[in-house]
Amino acid sequence: MTIAQELDSQKGICQDVIFPPGDLYSDEPPLESELHLEQIMLLLKCLKWLWRDRNDFYAAGNLTIYYSPRQLKSEHFRGPDFFVVLGTERKTRKSWVVWEEDGKYPNVILEILSDSTAKTDKDLKKTIYQDTFRTPDYFWFDPYTQEFAGFHLVDGEYQPLQANEQGHLWSHQLGLYLGVYQGLLRFFTPVGQLVPTLEETAEQAEQKAEQSEQKAEQAEQKAEQAEQKAERLAVKLRELNIDPDTI
Repeated sequence: MTIAQELDSQKGICQDVIFPPGDLYSDEPPLESELHLEQIMLLLKCLKWLWRDRNDFYAAGNLTIYYSPRQLKSEHFRGPDFFVVLGTERKTRKSWVVWEEDGKYPNVILEILSDSTAKTDKDLKKTIYQDTFRTPDYFWFDPYTQEFAGFHLVDGEYQPLQANEQGHLWSHQLGLYLGVYQGLLRFFTPVGQLVPTLEETAEQAEQKAEQSEQKAEQAEQKAEQAEQKAERLAVKLRELNIDPDTI
């Protein structure tokens, strides 16, 4: 749905309504817990590291999405916990203002459930993401109960995604799986490999370097052992008055 269509569908809004300035600060409430913050930061770090060479996306967490003047006066809906917009400039923003972003809405949205937000995330927000945002991929996840679900927009309605054998759900928009790993939601490649953070990548590189060093040391030890064995054999042959060079 375009902004014009969204405005036409809202009763009580004049056709000559003036949009507020696009330079709006985010107006999100505090996160529910430290675990919510950790989950958001983990997804952001993984995706930005995986797509470090791309400049055609925007990913953010706990950031307000402004999509109509009427919404500015409403306390019923604010912004997603995590979202990704494709086909846009990768730059820092104070908020996501749809009318300043060529009418673009998120391609992917994830809500992190809590006791106080679960009903809204599963009902009101899901309806808005489906009918107004037309966001193709919508997920929700509870880091405490491990409840995880995903939906893909088909003919204007969200259809539940079916998990693969690993319990992962496919994001058509990201070209990645999402799945629970060590209690938190992570990205996985199409072949099922965990998408690492920069820190995990560095640790893996360090582990590989250590393994290579250990293999080199083991090879050196084997060479020394072989040399020592050859020297002992040569000594024995001389004791038997046998020239080692003749063998």
